[in-house]
Amino acid sequence: MPVDLVVEGVAEAGLDPESVTRLVQALLDDLGVEGPCSLSVCLVADGAIRALNREHRDLDEVTDVLSFPVDGLDPLPAGMERELGDVVISLAQARRQAAEQGVTEHEELSSLVVHGVLHLAGFDHEIDEGEMLALQDKIMASL
Repeated sequence: MPVDLVVEGVAEAGLDPESVTRLVQALLDDLGVEGPCSLSVCLVADGAIRALNREHRDLDEVTDVLSFPVDGLDPLPAGMERELGDVVISLAQARRQAAEQGVTEHEELSSLVVHGVLHLAGFDHEIDEGEMLALQDKIMASL
């Protein structure tokens, strides 16, 4: 399935936009997302993600990743491109978490991309029985 992916801010993280695209493409294929789709992954500063968190979740704090789904996965008319939405990641928070967890920044950022895209695909760890986080762990173990 073709993916139109806009990636911003990854150069500062030492990530190759093409590797992010491959990760997202493989994830969407594994999830069975059909048809052409588009989404964005954007790495931002703590202040930007805090403002988004405050505006959209009424939480005045820095978080690691936010997802803003658009179309969901309901059927669309033939030939219509699916707009999955946006994933926003705090680069500084990802770096802090990588250090705390003893993983590389690349591993942590990859995990956050997977987490965000799973939310765009309709998963929600805040209301499920642990399925989303188990799937995230399985995906990360396969990378």
